[in-house]
Amino acid sequence: MPALLDEAERIAREFEYPADQVQRGVDEYINQSNEGLAKENTTLSQIPTFVTAVPNGTEKGLYLAVDLGGTNFRVCSVQLHGDTTFNLTQSKIMIPRELMASGTSKDLFLFLARQIEAFLRIHHNEHFEAHLRRPGDATNKENMFDLGFTFSFPVRQLGINSGTLIRWTKGFNIPDAVGHDVCALLQSAIDELYLPVRVAALVNDTVGTLMARSYTSPGETGTFLGAIFGTGTNGAYVEKLDKITKLQTMEGAHYDTSTGEMVINAEWGSFDNHLSVLPSTVFDRELDADSNNPGVQMFEKRVSGMFLGEILRRALLAMHQDPALGLFKPSKTSKVICPENSGLYRQWGLDTSLLSLVEADKSPHMAEMKTAMYDHLKIENLSDVECKAVKILVHAIGKRAARLSAVPLAAILIHSGKLQTENMVDVGVDGSLVEFYPNFDGYIREALRSVSKVGEAGEKKVRIGISKDGSGVGAALIALVASKDETLKSASEK
Repeated sequence: MPALLDEAERIAREFEYPADQVQRGVDEYINQSNEGLAKENTTLSQIPTFVTAVPNGTEKGLYLAVDLGGTNFRVCSVQLHGDTTFNLTQSKIMIPRELMASGTSKDLFLFLARQIEAFLRIHHNEHFEAHLRRPGDATNKENMFDLGFTFSFPVRQLGINSGTLIRWTKGFNIPDAVGHDVCALLQSAIDELYLPVRVAALVNDTVGTLMARSYTSPGETGTFLGAIFGTGTNGAYVEKLDKITKLQTMEGAHYDTSTGEMVINAEWGSFDNHLSVLPSTVFDRELDADSNNPGVQMFEKRVSGMFLGEILRRALLAMHQDPALGLFKPSKTSKVICPENSGLYRQWGLDTSLLSLVEADKSPHMAEMKTAMYDHLKIENLSDVECKAVKILVHAIGKRAARLSAVPLAAILIHSGKLQTENMVDVGVDGSLVEFYPNFDGYIREALRSVSKVGEAGEKKVRIGISKDGSGVGAALIALVASKDETLKSASEK
């Protein structure tokens, strides 16, 4: 089957993303990021988060965090010990279907507030009982919890603890909440139950990743950049306030100016939606055309775990359907079985975790990969040649995703001038790709070294560390930053 390997190599070459293309991507990212800092409705959103400081590991206290990101609602408390360590207590509950789509916003937010109440009764009963004895007492501040609210839906943020809902996604549809401040809706429900909780911060999970890493990371400087490379991809970084010129035209925005900095949520999944520099194969184009949001999130569709499996499936299917190749088809020398109900024939029928398993397999005759191909696609009796063809494609698709991931990292490092300082630059990352895909961070570093203004010296200054639980620890830390914001306190007390 030499033709099979030749074709696999030919397709793999289409996924190559050489150094000159990485450089073009970096240059264009810098252009699009500057545009996003200057005005609204740009390809790269560059959303101000109103978080104006990052932790350094010495912070102490007990904070609450809640996470509404899909069908589950999570409540947790975080005890920060002030020495880069913490304790986390949490509970999770499924949101009833009827509250997600047919209820009112009051029904949903009261349900969320009741979960917070139940959590406090179980895990922090002393605080809770002390508050009950003195409800409404203005001097009863010591029993109040500051809460970080991770809300993973599109919002227009106007301050560290205010943001209006633009639209629902992920199966939610509660029309009377659209256009309203989600923090105020939650606070209103909390107040109705007389809970000792103040919604101090509205949190994006990527920003949480940055904050969690900054608290736990070693070194004297805070974390500069947080990035997620998982089901989706996004990044957040610390920007100088004077570069975020669109803040001057944002009506009603309020924020602390004392640090001269603000964390920006880049929303880089939508980088280069018009495909001026991003690579594009026939498989990328077909995937996009058949997706539920054609023409948007074009960077994410080449990088994130939600899409890599589908790119691979389309490439394998094209080879399977080519009669000259015979991939996954029985012959005189092959007894391969690919049943009609295989995920190979179904959109989204191949999970990206298969790529990690294939890339990792170093066993003789690729025994682990053959087991994985059966588990994922019901394909059995694969020949070694067929396995090799699959491995060639997997490697090409995974490596391109990692090299593309280096583009926003390099661009933000160059744009900020951080590499010109003597300090290490700390980057916190989270997500299944960067955590489990073999050598994903190695390919990122290789691409970083190829960028002219980073090079080997710059790449050595970048410290990348896994940052877990941005929506818990990170959200609590943002609540802490918010609780110290005097402008916020005075605004809330009016």
